[in-house]
Amino acid sequence: MSFLEHLEELRKRIIKALLGVGIAFLLSLTFANYLWILVSEPATAALTQLGVTPPKLAQITPMEVFTTVWVKLPMLSAVFVASPWVLYQVWAFIAPGLYRRERRWAGPFVLASAGLFILGGLFAYYVAFRFGLVFLLGIGRDINIQPLVSVTEYFDLFVNVTLGIGLVFELPVLIFFLTLLRVASPRFLIRNSRYAILAIVVLAAVITPTPDVFNLMIFAVPMVLLYFLGIFASYLLVLHREQQKFPWGLVLLILACVLAITAASIWLALTRFGYHLVPHWPFLIR
Repeated sequence: MSFLEHLEELRKRIIKALLGVGIAFLLSLTFANYLWILVSEPATAALTQLGVTPPKLAQITPMEVFTTVWVKLPMLSAVFVASPWVLYQVWAFIAPGLYRRERRWAGPFVLASAGLFILGGLFAYYVAFRFGLVFLLGIGRDINIQPLVSVTEYFDLFVNVTLGIGLVFELPVLIFFLTLLRVASPRFLIRNSRYAILAIVVLAAVITPTPDVFNLMIFAVPMVLLYFLGIFASYLLVLHREQQKFPWGLVLLILACVLAITAASIWLALTRFGYHLVPHWPFLIR
């Protein structure tokens, strides 16, 4: 293909991706009120925990509820819903430059990329955003400051956190893709892992909405685990290229032993030490 043909192909893929996002936007628009109830639930829970009554967000301007609930929120939902289709278009544009045997990774690439992106959004919603919001809204509680959160400011913070963490969760796919293109290798990534961990901690400190170490670790620990998950996927790709097999039997046996020890520890905590399960973090309290 010539340069102009590549541009034409890119244009087609972008149009198809935008059409998928548009359809997802129209679908999300029909559930806008229900989606907003879900999105605003962390704010309601945080304000209730801080003793603010009534625990509701504030509408400052006449148009902000319309633009947020009926425009911005369906667009955010459309990005997550249409992410498999968009990522497929990305792969379809890149695939002609790969070997035939490497094009077979299309399905795993799309599923893993979309799955990790959605998983990152869920992690942001259920864990990171909630902890950060409670801290931010509670900073002025002891110095006579009453939280008054506008709909627009709250949703902008929600978008930044969910999309930011969703993109961070794409780290394993990025590492795998760099290995597929022979830009990186598992040996190189392991050898430079300390620098990667330092960069991850710095990045977590930048995107964490709170300055305390606990919330920093909420961001940093999953990112480090995702980095090593990407190295593992890269290692499997290298073994596949060299026509070697990974010892899955031994690994599954080790994982079964770890799960058995974990289950036994939880059982002892529940039966002998007076702990009980609760439907929120840390899920096991005394």
